Amino acid sequence: MTQHILTTRTEDEVLWFQRRSFLQNAAAFTALGGFAAANAQGRSNIVELRGDAQVNGQRLVATQTIQSGDRLETGPDSNLVFVVGNAAFQVRQNSRLTLERGATINAVSVLRMLTGAVNSVWGKGSNRQIITPTVTAGIRGTGVYTEVLSDQNYRSYFCNCYGTVDLSSGNGKIRSQSEYHQAFWANPQGTPGDYLTPAKAMNHTDEELENLAKLINQRTAWQISGKKGSKDGSGYGQEKK
Repeated sequence: MTQHILTTRTEDEVLWFQRRSFLQNAAAFTALGGFAAANAQGRSNIVELRGDAQVNGQRLVATQTIQSGDRLETGPDSNLVFVVGNAAFQVRQNSRLTLERGATINAVSVLRMLTGAVNSVWGKGSNRQIITPTVTAGIRGTGVYTEVLSDQNYRSYFCNCYGTVDLSSGNGKIRSQSEYHQAFWANPQGTPGDYLTPAKAMNHTDEELENLAKLINQRTAWQISGKKGSKDGSGYGQEKK
């Protein structure tokens, strides 16, 4: 288990991938052909649903299918893992978000987050974004962690765990190219200083991203290269020892 820093999040929230229910469901989901097979056979694309969640204002059950265009909300102590097209998502408790539709019903063009936290791994593609009240991230094939702090005037935390992401917040713009967790704070307008400031990697783990990547038949950058770095938020990897 990789070391991690938690701020206002619990250990249980980042250890969901160790639960037997998830391991069994994930193994079955991938063995049966992943999202493409589930979609063709009319099976659910939900890998794990723990606790209470809603889709479009109605209670979500594990046998349902989540589609682009849906509005999701999770309750206290809940965890939701699902796949849409070539993207996998893990939604933490007390989150509100919308999956805006892309070219097809199975393509998410925008992950629009209002509150809460989401891990996500995206296969290759263009014209996709993650939008919070304080940051817009143009993403390609990458793994990211996004958190919106409603008690801090919707200040957002964004970690480009690997890949290339174009970030904008207020008049600040950054192209993030990461091998291993490059993180930023996106500050509300009116905050003294820069809108985008460096941050440390926090509230998520390597294993979370690895398990999401596996659901879409991918591997993280550090799994491919065999390199990891320190979680200082710089985004650089180094040889494993």
